[in-house]
Amino acid sequence: MVVGPLLDLLFPPRCVVCGRVDVWLCAECTARLPWITGPVCIRCGLPLDLPSLCPRCRETPLRLEGIRSALLFQGPLRAAIHQLKYRHARGLAGPLGGVLARYWKAYPMPVDVIVPVPLHPSRLRRRGYNQAALLARELGRRVGLAVEEGALQRVRVTLSQMRLSAADRRRNVEGAFRCADGRLQGRRVLLLDDVCTTGATLEACADALRAGGAETVWALTLARAP
Repeated sequence: MVVGPLLDLLFPPRCVVCGRVDVWLCAECTARLPWITGPVCIRCGLPLDLPSLCPRCRETPLRLEGIRSALLFQGPLRAAIHQLKYRHARGLAGPLGGVLARYWKAYPMPVDVIVPVPLHPSRLRRRGYNQAALLARELGRRVGLAVEEGALQRVRVTLSQMRLSAADRRRNVEGAFRCADGRLQGRRVLLLDDVCTTGATLEACADALRAGGAETVWALTLARAP
């Protein structure tokens, strides 16, 4: 099969930030990504001035052990994630998975299996791949964690969360997920997604994972929206 190599020859990848040829994200631009290195909410990972609970987590307890994100969802990273999700730039999963692995090695969590946030089958057919699953494979390969892609299912079509309020986001994904079988019974799960905004999707997934027998659920996302 020579189609892939031929396409790479005719249309070589370019760094989505600076345009350098032959890489999807070059080392120099990776180093300039907006890493989250300062204090965060000890539960949901929202950047704060001091490490404490954010107002939302003080008011409403988070329904998982915690959420952490490697980068801020802004600037070139926003463009890179858009390319990965909507422009079929699957090659970006490698360098972005490397970003997740770098974060993980600095801030590991007590888990033994990665579960990507699933797409509904109809959306998966249209897109052709699940970007969260691509990132999960890359992270798992780099840090030695197993990945269970079919353990969590999205059983209901949901609206795009992009323009919904926080309350509408929670209603939109309520009951949208379920565990396929008992393979996560007693497992410590790392739920993986590309972006966290309000955490509504991650919490809905965590509810399903706990119902399916997961012992604990942490979440890691590539980016955190303000």
